Amino acid sequence: MPVSGQYTPGQRHVPTQRLDIPFRKQVFDNGLEVVVHEDHACPIVAVNVWYHVGSKDEVPGRTGFAHLFEHLMFEGSAHHDTGYFEPLQQAGGTLNGSTNTDRTNYWEVVPSNALDLALWMESDRMGYLLPALTEQKFVNQRDVVLNERRQNYENRPYGMASLAMTETLFPSTHPYHWSTIGAPDDLRAATVDDVRAFFRRYYHPANASLVIAGDVDSDAAFEAARAYFGGIPAGDPPDIVAPPPRHAAAARWVIEDRVELARLYLGWLTPAMFADGDAELDVLADALASGKASRLYRALVYDQRVATEVAAYQNSRELGSYFQVVATAVPGVSLATLEAAVRREIARVVGEDLDADEIERALAMTESSFVGRLQSVGGFGGTSDQLNSYNVFLGDPEYFSRDLERYRQATTVRIRKAAAAFLQEPHSVTLSVVPGGQTALAADDSTPMVVA
Repeated sequence: MPVSGQYTPGQRHVPTQRLDIPFRKQVFDNGLEVVVHEDHACPIVAVNVWYHVGSKDEVPGRTGFAHLFEHLMFEGSAHHDTGYFEPLQQAGGTLNGSTNTDRTNYWEVVPSNALDLALWMESDRMGYLLPALTEQKFVNQRDVVLNERRQNYENRPYGMASLAMTETLFPSTHPYHWSTIGAPDDLRAATVDDVRAFFRRYYHPANASLVIAGDVDSDAAFEAARAYFGGIPAGDPPDIVAPPPRHAAAARWVIEDRVELARLYLGWLTPAMFADGDAELDVLADALASGKASRLYRALVYDQRVATEVAAYQNSRELGSYFQVVATAVPGVSLATLEAAVRREIARVVGEDLDADEIERALAMTESSFVGRLQSVGGFGGTSDQLNSYNVFLGDPEYFSRDLERYRQATTVRIRKAAAAFLQEPHSVTLSVVPGGQTALAADDSTPMVVA
């Protein structure tokens, strides 16, 4: 869906097509929200469950529990006390799950005639997981998570940088301060009773949303969902977590790592997901660093030849987001030089409008992504996942077109205003990751950091 029409500063002529996903929604007596979307193009059905719990719902000293349950939920429940994958895969299905700061999700995509199997298994682990949660399962999966942390963070080049950024951007009292995977000492200190209490608090119908999408009849799907989930007791609504501060406290850190090239990370606190400014900064990130024609890539890689690669992201989260620029230095170039080059480009965005073609290119990528999500009913990012995202975070599965419209309204004036409000140097975090023994490559005035 390309954007067309004559461009004028601060205003774009955009198409008016809506991307609607037809659905029906019911709320059961136990609080479970159920959304059904019919799509008879293929004889498959997606079952997608979101629990409104992530690492933000943990407390210091007891981190990593939400991610740990992502693993434990596949280890069996009271009426199927063995591995979760085999029966669904034997029926021809695929399945997975994930955890982030704000939610945990599980999904299955199965042939239409296996819908009852998927619903039964999801309902059993929602209502009857704890009778099957043994000390042995807990210890085994805790060790799996600790090994995952070693592989994905501690022993991966630049792996600790993301932990260092969130630890610095968000104050120690805020739940975005710690990582989703949790602190090793917290996981080792946890007991099976601790995690059982966490499950009772968050994994129940009143804190969950179920989407059934695909080759189903809506009335039959609601009837089946009610049969499997309707008898599970509702839990108490979780506490509301406070948002982070508007701006981060300025900080400059350096980490020595087993890497060959120095890498620079710049971060700023930005508006929460769906809040004013979130879409504008998302578009800005694409304009700055998506593709070889982007502004930062041209400036740093082609023109000045101080970087081998560069990326920018608006990391949108429920309570508050952060904007990040990541650039890897050319051998022999200091991160002080690289930082100055990046900040010059950020200052240009604050001081003047982006070019028309930059906005058009960024919006085209956004619209392509939106359309791409509709190509599959299941899996990560598919139609069922998108319906659940809007339902959990906004209480409105019908938000798809309005979400796209946020981006279509991201004019150059709005982008510049958002950049000026949030991407200021006094409110940024600067992190240098350098090869061991080469702290001279770090950005100026950087202090050594040890990441938990």
